[in-house]
Amino acid sequence: MEVADIISISKPSKFEDVDSDIEMSDGEEPRDNGIVTPGELVTDDPVWMKGHGTYFLKDNTYSSVAGNVSRVNRLLSVIPLRGKYQPETGDHVVGRITEVGNKRWKVDIGAKQDAVLMLGSVNLPGGVLRRKSESDELQMRNFLKEGDLLNAEVQTVFNNGSASLHTRSLKYGKLRNGIFLTVPSSLVIKSKNHSHDLPGDVSVILGVNGFVWLNKTNKSTSNSVVNNKLQSTIDSKGNYDPGKGSVSITRLEEESSWEIYSDKNDKISATVRDNITRYYNVIKALSHGELGITEQRINLGYQASLQFGNIGKLIEIESMENICQDIITNERMRGSM
Repeated sequence: MEVADIISISKPSKFEDVDSDIEMSDGEEPRDNGIVTPGELVTDDPVWMKGHGTYFLKDNTYSSVAGNVSRVNRLLSVIPLRGKYQPETGDHVVGRITEVGNKRWKVDIGAKQDAVLMLGSVNLPGGVLRRKSESDELQMRNFLKEGDLLNAEVQTVFNNGSASLHTRSLKYGKLRNGIFLTVPSSLVIKSKNHSHDLPGDVSVILGVNGFVWLNKTNKSTSNSVVNNKLQSTIDSKGNYDPGKGSVSITRLEEESSWEIYSDKNDKISATVRDNITRYYNVIKALSHGELGITEQRINLGYQASLQFGNIGKLIEIESMENICQDIITNERMRGSM
């Protein structure tokens, strides 16, 4: 018995690329989102190049994972349905510090390897653009230490699959006043914005890597503080007086940076705690129903969960299925599904 007879466990499927000049055998319609299983024949045409999730054997390309077939020009790859998160440049992720090293932190982002956050890629007290000194290196654990959670952006992806992060924007930094949960990264739908303010004084960060953070909404944002201070430098005639403001922009950056790295949580009312718990269970229900997680679905799930007075009942399988069904029904009525 040949090796190919053992590996091919299902009916072969053949592809053709309608966007290129390449013609595939048999002229069958391509399946852009076709799902294949490990060992299944993806194509027997040798013109295709094998990508991630595939392997080549006797001029045939087979799938090595269960997932969706992806075609980019002549490159065939299979995106796994479930598996480790694969970072891409620009992804908004949530991570946990695992190690403090020489001018760098190692961050667990749910990928095959820990990501790296360089000391030069974070905002430090004293201004965004100032040089990082030896004193900063000695105080690295005062900023971020093992076990701390943070949200960041993927800056670079290296050839070995590891990623470099940055938190240069004030919307990134250490996370406080909330709760952490994980969902399959394939369920988090990429969008322009992954930070949302939800009803009930709750905010959510949907990390592309499947790490989710729910916290109390911080109403005193840095932008509003800066705007208020700039407004205070304008007199009644509308003239700008740079010496009139009580706090300079550099000082604001310094105060904002220290606030980002604070370990002290704010006081959270019982109502907000209940709302955070309710949203936590709603997101768990979306994960259980394998529904793509978006701001709209979280809001719909929250409204559907209000029929359950006891928040603890939301973790029951029947309750989670009811919430998912209500979301699907609502989206069908809106025509968004």
